[in-house]
Amino acid sequence: MEFNKARDIFGMYVFDRRAMKERLPQHIFEALMASIEGGQKLDSAMADMVAAAMKEWALSKGATHWTHWFHPRTELTAEKHMSFMSKDENGMPIESFKGKELIQSEPDASSLPSGGIRSTFEARGYSAWDPSSPAFIMMSKKGGTLCIPSVFISYDGTPLDLKTPLLKAVDAVETRSMRLLKLFGNRGIKWAHVTVGAEQEFFLVDNPVAKDRMDLKYCGRTLLGCCPPKGQQMEDHYFGSIPSRVLSFMEDVERDLYRLGVVITTRHNEVAPCQFEFAPQFADANLACDQNQQIMDIMRKMAKRHDFQLLLHEKPFAGLNGSGKHVNFSIMDSEGRNLLMPSSNHRKNIQFLMFLSAFLLGASKFHSLFRASIASPGNIHRLGGNEAPPAIMSAYLGTTLTNILEAVEKGLPDDMPAQALIDLGMNKLPSVMADNSDRNRTAPIAFTGNKFEFRAPGASQSIAGPLTMVLAAWAWGLEKMGDMIESKIGELDVIDAAIESIRFAASESRNFRFEGNAYSMEWQEEAKRRGLTVTNTTPEALALFLLPENRELLSRLNIMTEREIIAYYEIRIEQYIKTVEIELGILRNMVWEGVLPAISKQILMESAALASLPEESRKEAVSWNAYIARLGTLKNKLLSASDKLEGLRERLHTMEMEEQSAAITNEGLPLCEYIRNLCDTAESILAGDNLPYPTYTKILSIS
Repeated sequence: MEFNKARDIFGMYVFDRRAMKERLPQHIFEALMASIEGGQKLDSAMADMVAAAMKEWALSKGATHWTHWFHPRTELTAEKHMSFMSKDENGMPIESFKGKELIQSEPDASSLPSGGIRSTFEARGYSAWDPSSPAFIMMSKKGGTLCIPSVFISYDGTPLDLKTPLLKAVDAVETRSMRLLKLFGNRGIKWAHVTVGAEQEFFLVDNPVAKDRMDLKYCGRTLLGCCPPKGQQMEDHYFGSIPSRVLSFMEDVERDLYRLGVVITTRHNEVAPCQFEFAPQFADANLACDQNQQIMDIMRKMAKRHDFQLLLHEKPFAGLNGSGKHVNFSIMDSEGRNLLMPSSNHRKNIQFLMFLSAFLLGASKFHSLFRASIASPGNIHRLGGNEAPPAIMSAYLGTTLTNILEAVEKGLPDDMPAQALIDLGMNKLPSVMADNSDRNRTAPIAFTGNKFEFRAPGASQSIAGPLTMVLAAWAWGLEKMGDMIESKIGELDVIDAAIESIRFAASESRNFRFEGNAYSMEWQEEAKRRGLTVTNTTPEALALFLLPENRELLSRLNIMTEREIIAYYEIRIEQYIKTVEIELGILRNMVWEGVLPAISKQILMESAALASLPEESRKEAVSWNAYIARLGTLKNKLLSASDKLEGLRERLHTMEMEEQSAAITNEGLPLCEYIRNLCDTAESILAGDNLPYPTYTKILSIS
């Protein structure tokens, strides 16, 4: 079969600048570009012309509907499809799409999470076009839908989505970056944009096998199941040959993404059996967030076509690697320079160190926000296990950069001019960073040559939440560095003033920088001595959003108001409670519907077989009798634990939210682990014909 070349289909379903320029009058196109790049508003007449061009383009591609595509705080996307088709006064069909429909729509806001900001009867919400992310078409078998990236706000203007805070955080970093660039004399630079690339890990398992597991179907992870005899211990899956069915799935996903203008630069096997990864090309932060949602959506649809079940849970299988979403980020200026790229130019290297140090300065002060941003129902099972970073936030820079920052921090001998440090150290920096710097896989945040990599977000998360908090801290650091440099200019030149600010940042961020093994128990104690935040549960971590310094940061930067921060926290806690509560119910059903009957069947089978023996042989069958007794003991323990589980579920409905989260964490999760251990023990001693559910060995074998 012959397929179109990627370049021939690339971006064909995106209303990008090329499509806009082809279909819009020049003055309208220029006005729209000004709106996208400078935040200028389009008047209604221009909006009508843009809408008309967008409609004609979408219809020419086969689209029949349009929708405002937005990111509610469910971590997913939402869409309400509206038909282009209507009737005129004579009952004849016409296709219409007006500027006011492009700019604003009104989806129901009552059934999406709001954290108490909206009551159920206060249903009105607005979605508003975000022109900085291009519209695109999601095709279906019988047509397609024009998706218009949008923000989502309540009737009173309060954001109810993940995109609005992200856009504000991006703006906070970019405006402060421009200020620093201007201080360094970069007069010709027009803009500085945050760029992001989010690596996406995932599992694929055979759907015919997975559909017989209630936990995989409703929870996205196994709530019981023994580790297979052969898991990942041979280290033979990582970067191995991609199975042919999986490769076919990947190729189809990539082809659909090419049509949406998304480039997947890397695909490979991950460490665990049936685990894989996609890594897209970097894009502007807002677009990268939208594209990651597109990637997950297309993967879900394509998995069904290939008879797979896609698992994006952070820990689908106990004892095996979990899945993360490594968020790589940097800043690019209008001249195409990566501001986190070391340079052979001494002045540019000071600038590089300034941007790097600004992030470290902000991160060291607000690292608790990073921890809160990756707290989720799934990540509680992943963080600290195998390749997942620990829950304690820290940054790894590598030996070269660490030595340079320490040298700057200590200052130079009186007889050595400040410029000498730059001459001695910086001219060696590019080759060392590119070729010889190691990678610390235990670090939650690592500098990887020309970007930072935040490795703690979970695979199922939208990157918008973690990225918002990372950028908020960076914006604070950039502002602090800018203030320090401006206050010194006059008594020092800008280079010396920048070195002073870097020295301050190096000293202040020392507690946050760690070059060792972040998995070690010694680091747990060392982190506490350094004053770093140590939280092990999701509720503890989410509560960090409410720390006064974090609330003050987000509100002062105009990213979230105090009210919005509290609502954000309550949404996340509510999601945690509901997710674990569903898992409690599914586990209870799996025990009663499968495990308990399987144990009874085994007891009956063994008892009948034992009774068929001669009396003398029965007396000698000590181990056999002990085995039957062991099965009986397991069943009794499971019955008792199941009663406790049911009692906890009933009590939860009488509790307030904070009590629920505490009970679920302190009672529910340990009880689930205890029940799982009993079930796994039963699985290990039951006959194959009596096993109630497909085992790990069957699930983790792609046919």
